[in-house]
Amino acid sequence: MDNEKFDIIGDDHVMTNSETPLRSDAFDKSDEEKIKNIAQHFGEIMAELGLDLTDESLSWTPYRFAKMYVKELFYGLNPANKPKMSVFPNKYGYSKMLVEQNINIDSSCEHHFLPITGHAHIAYVPKQKVIGLSKINRLVDYFSHRPQVQERLSLQLLKELQEILETEDVIVVICGKHLCVSSRGIKDKDSFTTTVEFGGCFKTKAYRKEFFNILGSGFSSQKSQ
Repeated sequence: MDNEKFDIIGDDHVMTNSETPLRSDAFDKSDEEKIKNIAQHFGEIMAELGLDLTDESLSWTPYRFAKMYVKELFYGLNPANKPKMSVFPNKYGYSKMLVEQNINIDSSCEHHFLPITGHAHIAYVPKQKVIGLSKINRLVDYFSHRPQVQERLSLQLLKELQEILETEDVIVVICGKHLCVSSRGIKDKDSFTTTVEFGGCFKTKAYRKEFFNILGSGFSSQKSQ
């Protein structure tokens, strides 16, 4: 294995496709089995680092770590945890842009398993269906809670919302801070990454301009408070 080559790849936002790469047997084991196995392996990692697992402070760390991975940080890997997306008929005939912004992103870089934090800003133009606003937040939370590449996260959200709403008129913007950039490698504390994915009417410059103007107005209002 060329470690230098893989270090370089790990610093890039490489993704092979828009689907999270999962093994065919990814969910054959129960969560409890996974927690037990991960705890054992992580205990071995801690021991390799020279830590004393008989110390009272460290003795339960492998279990806590494993439970956090399976139940919290990466619960979005399991389709069984996908939130139910309730949509409603667009009885009002609302046909203008609907924007949900500053949605919290709490994810993990799949190259180093370090946090990605930031915000998603999403808009769509309704046709026959509208979606409860909190459902957009829940969808972002679900797809975020898996090992991710920010570009893939943007695409997954775009495609999912287009399918749910039965319209191509969706735009997704994510602004994220990557701990793999700020705490290792270049150790740049201030930079952040922005990704933009869109379809339908948002391919038109005027729609994108309106969307970004709305985002700008929201940012200005928050700063003045």
